[in-house]
Amino acid sequence: MSSEIPLAKRVKRHVIGRVHSYFAATAPGFETVCFQEMSAIALPMENAAVVSGGVEFEGRLTDCYLANLHLRTANRILMRINQFKATGFRQIERRAAEIPWELYLPPNSLPQFRTTTHHCRLYHTAAIGARFLNSISEHEFNKTSDRNNRSSFKPTILIRGVDDRFTVSIDSSGDPLHKRGLKRHRGKAPLRETAAAAALLLAGYRGDVPLIDPMCGTGTFSLEAAMMAKNIPAGWFRDFAFGRWPSFRPPQWEYLRRQCQTNFTGRQTPLIFASDKDPPTCKRLQKCLRNYRLSDVIKVSHQDFFDFLPADLTDQIGLVAINPPFGRRLENRRKSEQLFLKICARLKREYKGWQLILISPNKMLTKKVPFKLTAYPIAHGGLKPVLMVGTIA
Repeated sequence: MSSEIPLAKRVKRHVIGRVHSYFAATAPGFETVCFQEMSAIALPMENAAVVSGGVEFEGRLTDCYLANLHLRTANRILMRINQFKATGFRQIERRAAEIPWELYLPPNSLPQFRTTTHHCRLYHTAAIGARFLNSISEHEFNKTSDRNNRSSFKPTILIRGVDDRFTVSIDSSGDPLHKRGLKRHRGKAPLRETAAAAALLLAGYRGDVPLIDPMCGTGTFSLEAAMMAKNIPAGWFRDFAFGRWPSFRPPQWEYLRRQCQTNFTGRQTPLIFASDKDPPTCKRLQKCLRNYRLSDVIKVSHQDFFDFLPADLTDQIGLVAINPPFGRRLENRRKSEQLFLKICARLKREYKGWQLILISPNKMLTKKVPFKLTAYPIAHGGLKPVLMVGTIA
């Protein structure tokens, strides 16, 4: 017991009680959207800055919890734990040994490493990671643990070298944040939840107007919109890596969650209308809604987009979000483009005045859209589709 007391005090002083530097990683192009999200959830923004690939910010450990729980467009939240300059492996080994790993890693755990370098004399990323792993293996807190009873938990340590300066970070998220914990059903090339959330935010969606998701597939747009409409945080249904850190305090985490829960809302009638022409797809989405109590805000129906009008669902003008089949979901590129143009024609004819989120299979097709939209290139399963947002005129 006596050996645990000093460590607990050190964790409290150096991890729980201090302000840390964090990095909210995003997909390219979504950095500003994430920054605006952070402002909306009252994270400390005095020293926050948009940089390539994400947002840098400073805060306490609870701010790390809140960022993971609330941010809809971030891929993961990293805590910076060390920075140094090194031009040789002996310097790497010495610097790695100086890091107080026991403050960040639980006993019996060996992390996995992700290393990148740019303009560094040390460019062999596997060798850099190996030096860090050896340092952690030989560290005092691991020497006293049972090596035959290694934990299945594998924290992720990220090492980034630029111009011989290295930044060491620990991933607080675990699974990428687009994994909300909602969907157990899979679809062909589904849109990532973070991209769908960014599209909804770019379209100005706040959960108070009708949303039609007429080619819903796995329901990514609908589920993201439902959580927004009901004030449910993006990470409400999942766990995070920080829950296994030595600094984690369950009562504090539960208090933050209870505060969120007081803002949850319900609806008497659905405001989100999801449909698909494939019956099994609709059934899987309906099961998901029942499991997570979202049926009050989403209505699912088996319909083809070309067989109904928006007036059949709602008497208000709102937002329509479409991620049409393309790539491996259709036989060839020509069919994909024909379907896309057919969708555009129907939108122009039947959805005038509606806000629109539309995914184009490629950049060339965006020039054929018969109304003006703002384009945002995105990465999607190795393809290069374009996210478009605007009003149907």
